Amino acid sequence: MQNGKLLWVDDEIDLLRAHIIFLNNKGYSVDTATNGTDALEMCRETPYDLIMLDENMPGLSGLEVLMQIKEFLPATPVVMVTKSEEENIMDQAVGQKIADYLIKPVNPNQILLALKKNIHKNEIVEEITQSGYRQQFNRISMQISDSMSADDWKDVYKRLVFWELELQDTGGAMDEMLRMQKEEANNAFAKFVRRNYIGWIANPDKRPLMSHDLFKKRIFPLLDAGEKVFLLVFDNFRYDQWRTLSKDLAAQFVIDEDLYFSILPTVTQYARNAIFSGLMPLQIENMFPDLWVNEDEEEGKNLKERELIETQLRRYRRKDKFSYNKANDSVATDKIATQIDQLSNNDLNVLVVNFIDILSHARTEQKAVRELAADEAAYRSITLSWFRHSAMNELFKKLAEQDFTIIITTDHGSIRVSQPTKVIGDKNVNTNLRYKLGKNLKYNTKEVFDVKRPADAQLPSPNLSTTYIFATGNRFFAYPNDFNYYARYYSNTFQHGGISMEEMIVPLITLRGKKH
Repeated sequence: MQNGKLLWVDDEIDLLRAHIIFLNNKGYSVDTATNGTDALEMCRETPYDLIMLDENMPGLSGLEVLMQIKEFLPATPVVMVTKSEEENIMDQAVGQKIADYLIKPVNPNQILLALKKNIHKNEIVEEITQSGYRQQFNRISMQISDSMSADDWKDVYKRLVFWELELQDTGGAMDEMLRMQKEEANNAFAKFVRRNYIGWIANPDKRPLMSHDLFKKRIFPLLDAGEKVFLLVFDNFRYDQWRTLSKDLAAQFVIDEDLYFSILPTVTQYARNAIFSGLMPLQIENMFPDLWVNEDEEEGKNLKERELIETQLRRYRRKDKFSYNKANDSVATDKIATQIDQLSNNDLNVLVVNFIDILSHARTEQKAVRELAADEAAYRSITLSWFRHSAMNELFKKLAEQDFTIIITTDHGSIRVSQPTKVIGDKNVNTNLRYKLGKNLKYNTKEVFDVKRPADAQLPSPNLSTTYIFATGNRFFAYPNDFNYYARYYSNTFQHGGISMEEMIVPLITLRGKKH
């Protein structure tokens, strides 16, 4: 069995024959060199899986050889072996991106561990991860069946996202197994929402935290405690995307992670207006008709967010000094970053960030973006790349230096849809693929959650006979006359508005800078 081809560079290589025989017996092919010049020539002629490099050699030193190797073999792992424990040598080696660092005299097991970490890591991780999920599969299935409360479903969703992120780089049969389990979970979650949603709206004391509760229950208590709050609302931001970004923020912030439930429909017009107003959509329409825009009106649906925040502050007789800003691109974000010192004088700063939502819609409409974000993992990867390389990263660095309590949240998430379901309505029916409202809608009642009395869900009713229907699972609505077109064009796109864990159970994150 061939486990890998190694080059061991050491001017005292004869003293290491026992180690080389040990590696040979473990299935490794080992070439040797006694100096840096020969080693560099051999590296140019032969592809090696890993290089063991002595730090202290006559002629070219180990560090000098390392520097040259990294110029033409940047991906080949190099393990530095040395007698020296001087910190500056270690720093230089680490700075040159060595794969590992061993102190002489080395024992065979140390060497074997270094090889496993750097040659076989992916295979080992893949095997262990897939085995771990296989063992957890039945337990998660039981948890799905037994989930009776909102907290239960938050736990289920967290666990599924954990395994989705663990498995995303492994490939193999477990991916399909997880996909099927998520589908099972979403079908059960839809039944849970059907049973409970109207009751949640009617009984504030018995519901989970929802969009219109956010300010009252999470933001105002922080302000009352004398904390300055910076609220970042990332439009269309899912929990798995947050988990992907969170590692980049862990060094700067202490992170407190939670989830809450978006209201229906899970779209910006309804959910974000509910956040900022502290009211359900029907209440906004009744109390502030000039701040609510119906679906059939051409005016923008989220142009009054500052005013909605003001109404909520007035309603609770609050005098908090606040700012509101919206960032559609890096230029706007960068502008906010330059104003941090000025914004620190406010009690509350609200920033709406639209990039992720723009990305989601661009993926639907543009073939190139759809190719770049071909699946869930790629979608997360693009989100992470944007965060790292945009002005948003710089903004967080500046926020970390200020005495802010930072809240990261969203209005709703999205789900990758794949099952078209037929709906019939008149020309005035809205265009969203995950929810519809109108009169005389025809649909399969088993595939939707329908609200025939919108007032029960605190939703506006443009007509006396208006019905709302919400797609469940990974379904999306398509019209019979264009069914094949819709099915083909919108399949595997990210949509929102309906009922799924991804759309409704969304991140609510509290960050505090470690310097404070």
